[in-house]
Amino acid sequence: MWRKVVANVPPWLYLGSVLILVGIVVVMAMRNTHREKSLAAQTLLEKGAALIKAFESGARTGMGMHWRGDQFQVLLEEMANQPGIFYLAVTGEDGLILADSDKGKIGSRLHGPEEMKALAIGAKEKWRITNLADGRKAFEVYRSFEPLVSRNATDACEEQGWLDSCPWSGLGSSGGTGRQVIFIAFDVEPFDAALAEDMRNTVILSAILLLLGVGGVMTLFWAQSYRFSKRQLKDTRAFASEIVSNLPVGLITTDSDGKLAVVNGAAERISGLKAADIVGKFPEDVLPAVWCSLKDVIGQGKPVMEHETECSFDGEMNLPLSLSASKILNEEGSYLGNLFIFRDLGEVRRLQEEVRRKEKLAALGSLAAGVAHEIRNPLSSIKGIAKYFEGQCAEGSQGRELAAVMAQEVDRLNRVITELLDFARPSDLKTRLTDVGGLIEHSLRLVRQDAEGKMITVAFHRDESLPLVAIDPDRLTQALLNLYLNAIQAMEGGGALSVRASADGRGGIRIEVEDSGKGIAPESLSNIFNPYFTTKSSGTGLGLAIVQKIIEAHRGEVKVKSTPDRGTTFNILLPVDRPEGGFHDRKA
Repeated sequence: MWRKVVANVPPWLYLGSVLILVGIVVVMAMRNTHREKSLAAQTLLEKGAALIKAFESGARTGMGMHWRGDQFQVLLEEMANQPGIFYLAVTGEDGLILADSDKGKIGSRLHGPEEMKALAIGAKEKWRITNLADGRKAFEVYRSFEPLVSRNATDACEEQGWLDSCPWSGLGSSGGTGRQVIFIAFDVEPFDAALAEDMRNTVILSAILLLLGVGGVMTLFWAQSYRFSKRQLKDTRAFASEIVSNLPVGLITTDSDGKLAVVNGAAERISGLKAADIVGKFPEDVLPAVWCSLKDVIGQGKPVMEHETECSFDGEMNLPLSLSASKILNEEGSYLGNLFIFRDLGEVRRLQEEVRRKEKLAALGSLAAGVAHEIRNPLSSIKGIAKYFEGQCAEGSQGRELAAVMAQEVDRLNRVITELLDFARPSDLKTRLTDVGGLIEHSLRLVRQDAEGKMITVAFHRDESLPLVAIDPDRLTQALLNLYLNAIQAMEGGGALSVRASADGRGGIRIEVEDSGKGIAPESLSNIFNPYFTTKSSGTGLGLAIVQKIIEAHRGEVKVKSTPDRGTTFNILLPVDRPEGGFHDRKA
């Protein structure tokens, strides 16, 4: 289920995931850059605050030790002489420099009055980015300057009596009064370089994360596509394999090397060859020569369609086959192998022969019915005249004997005509549920006396579990009697007549009539159901033809197996027919 859900995820969802990932990486990079800038500003601010406090502490100490102005200037210059510091200056509220690490700038203006007012100077350190006169950028930290708490520096100098030595006294009208401001300016170039390096690292790291994220999403997409494709390929292979395995026609393929690759079940059944024995071999080594000759034809790019031929797979019996063959090419036109499809035409030809036989029998039946009708009427007159002459001739005279022979021959001819009419007329079946076992027992009682007179034993093997069958009992009895009489006539010196009834395993009933007589010659087996074919001197040749006609009218079939001097077995296969709504008369 999970695979199915993932496989159905639309591509735009993966694209949306990538865009969200890009947004996350960009936001993280911006936040990281902002954090780095804040850390750098905080570092400089803390450094400036520490230096300001240190200078204030030094100023207080110097005042207590009665330092001269030049000594304060040295302290200022020494503190400003540290790496990365542009200047350290003390100004009045109006921006005039009272003290500076560059002594020459004392008395000049560091910032204008308006700018000083905008700085909102207080007791807490503040910072800003400013541009120096030479164009360089500086990180400026500032706050009010209070070397002595609650008093300004000039007042402290006056109180100590050393105003003349105060380093920031007497510098203008406002130099000695008001609040002083201390400024310290740092060079931001090293921090900008560090920030630039951090930015590069952030960009590189973000790019790597982005690539990893996109790669992960794409890998997931490709992995699921691969799984889905693999699953589809497995399903397609299983589907194709199932189709190939269950095709009702034989299928054989070769690979690009010309070796047999696929042999389906129908091909095994038709050819009698096992797939495990021939797969991987060349067709020339295991298949008939007429088959392999098709390779030359399809090698010229011409497919073979429904080519009828006869092949012998075992070197003995020829099988009628319909062969089709063609090349197997992929989408690029590359050769993958050959495909052979074949059908067994044995059943088709048998059906064709059956149709021809029935057409012949139908024509013959129509002709026989007409002829029999025209002959039967004169026969009645001939028999009447024969009886008349028989009555006119004296007992034991030659004329009386000839008249009797004439009457007998007329009766025989009339019997032949009656059988011919029975064969020619349609089989009107009056079907009803019948116990086949009881019917067979009844039919055997009718011939038991004739069989015992010829020293023939009669046996019936009955299966009590057989179901009732919808048949015409009178017509089936007629068919069985014909088979019994043929069997009795084939055992002039005695023998055994055996009848068995059983289920045939396909939902029908099998009736076997077996005798131990002289059998039927192999060359005669294919003709025994033809009208007027007989091997007996006194037979009409219609008995077995009528048997076949009756069985086929029941939608069954009759088969024969015979071994000369060992006996003959007739197999009758009847379907179990139970129509809904009752049984009715049926014509065939």
